[in-house]
Amino acid sequence: MHLDFRAGGSRGSTVVPAQVRPMPPDPAVVVTALYRDNALKLTRMAHIMLGSRATAEDVVHDAFCGLYRRWEQLESKDKALAYVRSSVLNGCRTALRGSAARVSWPAEAHAANVPSAEAMALMSEERRDVIRALWQLPERQREVLVLRYYLDLPDYQIARDLGLAMSSVRSARRRALAALERLLRGTA
Repeated sequence: MHLDFRAGGSRGSTVVPAQVRPMPPDPAVVVTALYRDNALKLTRMAHIMLGSRATAEDVVHDAFCGLYRRWEQLESKDKALAYVRSSVLNGCRTALRGSAARVSWPAEAHAANVPSAEAMALMSEERRDVIRALWQLPERQREVLVLRYYLDLPDYQIARDLGLAMSSVRSARRRALAALERLLRGTA
């Protein structure tokens, strides 16, 4: 007995391939890979923004959990990292607003979130000075500098992540660098 699985079932017919739709990627797999590849860098960025490692880790964790929960609503899956980065920045802002109610921020140079003695001992004096000066900058300026010089993001990506015009990003960066220079020279 001969079985013919070609279209039409007769000999000499052409084989018609079945339409194969690619399976959408499993959100757990995609988010896990994004986490594995980016969580450390995002945690370090949040740590610079917040001054608290534990809070930074919480913010990054919450951002990735939010990405996973909202995966199906995400318009463009290829922009998932930008979504997480924006979520981390928003989480940092929320955490800073919460700490602002308890301490005078940034006038006291982020006194409530000074890194532990062990962490400070590991940082060079210059790095500590730069981080202290960063903490004294307005939130938007600090975000622009960290995104540009820590994550090496181009202006268009910073503008998209922060919801700003590119000219606003460039202006904030210029003002932030000038203020940072004044602070580091002690002339602020």
